Amino acid sequence: MPGTPGQVPPPRRRRGAPEEPLPGRRRTRAPEKKKSKAKKVVLWTGGSMAFVLVAAGTAAYFYVKHLEGNVQTTDVGTAGKAGFSKDEAFNILVIGTDKRTGAGNEAYGDAGSVGHADTTILLHVSKDRTNATALSIPRDLIVDIPDCPTVQEDGSEKIIAGAQDVRFNTSLGQDERDPGCTMRTVKELTGISPDHFMMADFNAVKTLTTAVGGVEVCVTKAVNDKDSKLKLPAGKSTVEGEQALAFVRTRHSFGNQGDLDRIKVQQQFLSSLMRKMSSSDTLTNPSKLLKLAEAATKALTVDTGLGKVSTLKDVALELKKVPPKNITFLTVPVIDNPADGVVRKTVIVNPTTAPQVFDTINNDVSFTAVKQQKAKEAAAVAARLKGTKSAASEVRVQIMNGGAPAGSAQETLSYLQNDEGVTKSENAGNAPAELAKTTLEYAPDQAAQARRLAAIMGLSGSAMKPGKSVTNSQGLPTMTLTLGKDFKGAGVSLTAPAKAPDVDKSTADKVQCAS
Repeated sequence: MPGTPGQVPPPRRRRGAPEEPLPGRRRTRAPEKKKSKAKKVVLWTGGSMAFVLVAAGTAAYFYVKHLEGNVQTTDVGTAGKAGFSKDEAFNILVIGTDKRTGAGNEAYGDAGSVGHADTTILLHVSKDRTNATALSIPRDLIVDIPDCPTVQEDGSEKIIAGAQDVRFNTSLGQDERDPGCTMRTVKELTGISPDHFMMADFNAVKTLTTAVGGVEVCVTKAVNDKDSKLKLPAGKSTVEGEQALAFVRTRHSFGNQGDLDRIKVQQQFLSSLMRKMSSSDTLTNPSKLLKLAEAATKALTVDTGLGKVSTLKDVALELKKVPPKNITFLTVPVIDNPADGVVRKTVIVNPTTAPQVFDTINNDVSFTAVKQQKAKEAAAVAARLKGTKSAASEVRVQIMNGGAPAGSAQETLSYLQNDEGVTKSENAGNAPAELAKTTLEYAPDQAAQARRLAAIMGLSGSAMKPGKSVTNSQGLPTMTLTLGKDFKGAGVSLTAPAKAPDVDKSTADKVQCAS
């Protein structure tokens, strides 16, 4: 329909566009769709939770950094390991120093002490985490301290001269010796290599026991020790702070008032502390856990391999896998030092029983009964040694050095060829990687040869590794003997003990009363 002459027609409405209101009429807006109340709540809660999670993550990060700032580290160089492995057995040297630092500690006498190794425990945790052994080393044990390369603050290295026939506790502090020197002394003494160390002073006992709300101890008779200021009634008591420190320090209230009886009391105390730290009362209480984290990190000095809080957490979680009934406390077997005469101030290693204890730990054998499955596995391993043996002249083997002292492969080659008639043997140089223990790998059709070589070398069934053969320099199939860090010399047996020796010991699951 044509419009009025001279009037421009309005633009055509786009399809779907709202109609323009007629002149003179107000435009009415269509009501908007409102978001549901439920949807608003979800959006608000989601945004808040995202913020909370981000904030919590940031707080956790800074808290971990704060905890790491609490931990002091010492670079012990080659005395320790660079990292921590969850898949291997590990040895941690726990050192309690008598250094008089921290609030109130000057009152304990010897205020100028440099801090010696007053309490030392070598903690071995088995590879399969079924058991652990805590071996106490007496402070008055006479030992040889080897030369000690010590890392200085500027990164340089200083060799601190060793000493012969001295007290073990002088392996720390004396002549500027650091914990690495103590680690080297333990290896010299036991043949066991500590991987890491943890060191604490008097304050550690006070702060840790306070953080967990006290530790239960037991005494067979009332104690009132004026020297240590320990005062307890007969029976069970809960101690923390100063009283806890007095309990582990006192010499005059238990046994013959010597260091060996004090060690037993300390072992009982540590068993109780471990039970308390792993109890549901502690693990489900956030306040206690935070206090424990603060106290533990402030109390510890560790090697650089354990310097991160995440690594310390990994160590704790691996140790937590071990049942308390299979955590054994024992002391290095000793006898009175004959050089002391009737005074009996020091002790020396018992030459009969101590090597058995050291070998048991070094070969990852438990001092407690472990799962029946482990016994079955041990029987299967032992069965590898049973059966016919080839003549020595038929044994074909290549020898590799996988962590033994330099020259060990050549020494073993000479021994096998000249003394044992294993003429089809050769030196294959260094292994691709170092091994803790010596191994013999062989193919199924070489089992008789393997049994003969195992008998010659004194290898246990666990050292025999059924697998595949390789070819030697002449292109012939051969077994591979890899000498590990446990290698003691050509002709020296490497047979691991089948079971632990019968020694005086206790376990972490049992409550014992100090007498």
